[in-house]
Amino acid sequence: MKSKGRDVYMVAGGVTKFSKASPDMDFRLRVKKAFDYAMNDAGLTLADIDGSVASYFSDHFQRQLMAGIMVQDYLGLVPKPSKRIEGGGATGGLAFQAGYEEIASGRMDAVVVYGFETMSHVNTWKGNEFIALASDTNFDYPIGGFYTGYYAMMAVRHMHEFGTTVEQMAKVSVKNHGNAIHNPYAQSPMKITVEDVRKAPMVSYPLTRLDVCAMSDGAAVAILASEDKAFEITDHPVLVKAIGTGTDTMRLSDRPFGEVPLLPNESPSDYKGLKYPGVHSFRAGRMAAKEAYEKAEITDPINDLDLIELHDAYTSSEIQTYEDLGLCKYGEGGQFIDEGKPELKGKIPVNPSGGLLAAGHPVGATGIMQAVFMFWQLQHTIKKHFHDDYLQVPNAKRGLIHSHAGTGTYVTVTIMEAVK
Repeated sequence: MKSKGRDVYMVAGGVTKFSKASPDMDFRLRVKKAFDYAMNDAGLTLADIDGSVASYFSDHFQRQLMAGIMVQDYLGLVPKPSKRIEGGGATGGLAFQAGYEEIASGRMDAVVVYGFETMSHVNTWKGNEFIALASDTNFDYPIGGFYTGYYAMMAVRHMHEFGTTVEQMAKVSVKNHGNAIHNPYAQSPMKITVEDVRKAPMVSYPLTRLDVCAMSDGAAVAILASEDKAFEITDHPVLVKAIGTGTDTMRLSDRPFGEVPLLPNESPSDYKGLKYPGVHSFRAGRMAAKEAYEKAEITDPINDLDLIELHDAYTSSEIQTYEDLGLCKYGEGGQFIDEGKPELKGKIPVNPSGGLLAAGHPVGATGIMQAVFMFWQLQHTIKKHFHDDYLQVPNAKRGLIHSHAGTGTYVTVTIMEAVK
């Protein structure tokens, strides 16, 4: 019988402002700022911390091997235990789950999960090359060489298969950039229209510059604790209710057609004749959701969850993820945004922070940033941390964070729940 281990709680979080470049500080100071914010907010000292998990994607971007231990030293955490987690775009989500496992297993009572990335050391062309090294360099890389091309192909297939339109994708950009206007940590807040998105420079059809997230510098810190420790620290911890992780082949062409892994709110007749996953859907995302929902006893995601922070590196991937998470059926993601369901005041707010498109995407920090913003939402402390309560989701009790790597090779889903 599988054991879920001990209950795990999040007790504090901190984030630096994400930006295109922050040359005034290196990665150690950036993490220290987020770390100090979290520690001071919870009234913690170094003696309270048993160990850490370090999250960063690329040694190439960092121009430094073993950067994790340099941060560990700078934070004053040596000689306590630590390890580095790396898994492409899902690095932050995987690291958060590794921190969860340190507490659930009983190895630690309080663990710091810190994530960072410095992407401004190189120009956009070189950055795209580094990111594309997270595809199969013997197969995918020579025929594409940059990720927007891979996702453009998926978007075209989604349009062909389900009738999704470029205007529906643009609505995701309008929503997320608009939300970010009220997030002081966001890199690209702006009020834009569907027409603005479509008139932006084309990167790879059908994705324009405003359909794609930017590279960022940034850091984020989450502190997790056991139940006894959590309630010593704060009266308002947030329970990490369940985690789920899915994987898939590195190469899209190696993914065989099969049955859709069904969620409790679906039936086989929903997908009769659908060739799944094709290049229009992420099987790893579906598997991660399925595992997390089973553990959290979620049977109707759109009604059982109050908000979601998901990995929207592209507007098209947010629409694909609505479907993977079972917020709507496969093929209905375009209609879902047309109906306004993921808007801030909609049925289930998606990316109230602005997501990767607008908040930014310093890869190793991104999944942890999602956890921090979800923690503040479930604590109902958005006004305290943002100095503006516009983005606070009223009565938020249960939320989902979602992190995604490559063309869907690693995907994490984590369910967080208010205890008061």
